[in-house]
Amino acid sequence: MELRQLQHFIAVAEERSFTRAAERIHIVQSALSTSIRTLEEDLQARLFVRSTRQVQLTPAGQVFLEKAREVLRVIDVGRESVADIEGLRSGSLSIGTVHSLPAFLDLPSLISRFHGTNSGIEVRLRQGDSAGLMGQLRAGQLDLAFLPLLDPPDDIVTRIVACEDMVVATPQNHPLAGRGEVTLDELVGYPFVDFEIGWGTRPLIDRAFGLAGFQRRTVFDVTDVETIIDLVSKGLGIALLPETIAEMRTPRIAITEMAEPVICWELVVAHLRGEGSAPVNGAARAFLELLTFFET
Repeated sequence: MELRQLQHFIAVAEERSFTRAAERIHIVQSALSTSIRTLEEDLQARLFVRSTRQVQLTPAGQVFLEKAREVLRVIDVGRESVADIEGLRSGSLSIGTVHSLPAFLDLPSLISRFHGTNSGIEVRLRQGDSAGLMGQLRAGQLDLAFLPLLDPPDDIVTRIVACEDMVVATPQNHPLAGRGEVTLDELVGYPFVDFEIGWGTRPLIDRAFGLAGFQRRTVFDVTDVETIIDLVSKGLGIALLPETIAEMRTPRIAITEMAEPVICWELVVAHLRGEGSAPVNGAARAFLELLTFFET
């Protein structure tokens, strides 16, 4: 059964004439007759009583007319809903982020700007670690995610939003404070304060030490930047932090740059790969366009 057959049937039922119905829907009468006959064969029931003067609905036809109209109403509502979503008049946008974003990525302002031009879109924001955000992307619970991603898998599309050097954060009276640069091997002997495994910049730092063949000692594993800063400022360890985040916390802490090779924290915006490189959700596509505007 095809949608056009329902449309043909309703036209004949309302016009009570194959000739007038054919004129109404702009097809030849023979094609209309064939369409109705095929529909009756599919339903295994006669829908019309045909005479030379008038076409009447059978009892089965009367029941089917009500259902056919209901089907078309549902389809029309569906079309309107799709048009609303694609036209950004309604729908939702789910965004995920890691807990520590660079200071120059003002996500709340971006969301506010997006909402100002797309007030019909409900924006949801969730925080989590990189692994959790990736799982939510794959499960369709998130449309976009801002996170550091070392090796993007094939089913995820990413775009770099920021690339920022990591610096060493120490107490003001620390032996490394005031140094021009420090190497990775010089840090191994000091206790570290860092995010929990899998959170924030922790995977990037663990990878850098692992590739260099060094093993560091992490004495505090936390989930937010401010706790890291507090612990470092009180002399309980050192930390590696993105430069802009560390600079905002001086003079509570001292900052020392890393010697080559510099550890670069790449923040990306990620979404599930569809048929192309753009997100399936039109709201997500619009948000990425807004992000591009802010980057330029």
